[in-house]
Amino acid sequence: MKLTRYTDYALRVLQLLGRNPDKLMSIHELSKTCGAPENHVMKVTPALVRGGFIASARGRGGGLKLAKNPRDIRLGDVVRVTEGGLDLGECGDCAMATDCHLTAALTNASDAFFQALDTVTLADVISPA
Repeated sequence: MKLTRYTDYALRVLQLLGRNPDKLMSIHELSKTCGAPENHVMKVTPALVRGGFIASARGRGGGLKLAKNPRDIRLGDVVRVTEGGLDLGECGDCAMATDCHLTAALTNASDAFFQALDTVTLADVISPA
């Protein structure tokens, strides 16, 4: 399994914000610090806001910060928001779909992946700045 760069950037942003809990960070600062292009950081942050992981403050002196304690942010929840669920068994118009057992195996693998990520919190993957 491979996560998209979008999810990678989202996780980097969360790690940085988790390491700096008392600081509002700008998109520019996040981009520079995590090594992600600024336009990519601008794309992932609205999803993180909608997911309830970060809060944004507009205007002069504004920025982004965690909306929750890092112990309350499960990586599985973040990946569900950024990846949309990882449907590994997308059969579409496959001629074999009616007599195929591959979908169940792929669904089980996806479920196991998310169960593993649900045991890891943001607090588990950040260290003090």
